[in-house]
Amino acid sequence: MGIVIRLGISALALWISTLVIHGITLTYHDTGTEPGPLEKVGTLLVVAAIFGVVNAVLRPIIKTMGCGLYILTLGLISLVVNGALFWLTNWIAGQLGLAFQIDKFFPTAVIGALVVGVVSWILSLLVPDKDND
Repeated sequence: MGIVIRLGISALALWISTLVIHGITLTYHDTGTEPGPLEKVGTLLVVAAIFGVVNAVLRPIIKTMGCGLYILTLGLISLVVNGALFWLTNWIAGQLGLAFQIDKFFPTAVIGALVVGVVSWILSLLVPDKDND
């Protein structure tokens, strides 16, 4: 059940990023058309799952290999890394034919990843954690 809740939180954070940031849209890459409401929800859930998998697989590798850059930049490189992982998620969504599109890497993907991270964190604080009961 916790995975479903986390997936929903991520999907909601992605949806908020499409509302707040110009350049992140729920449109098809090839035609530019917008999906229906149920298709939007499905797209957001699948993109949230893709983003979660990309982060779970690649982030530890990148952090390990780029440890020196994290220290040298006092962690600011994480903004670029998060943007790159978000951009990769956009590319995978496009390859799968999903209606999720990010116009540019900088600043759209970088700021989008920051918004998704902050909104996910805030929403996670509002959802009670079973382990803390």
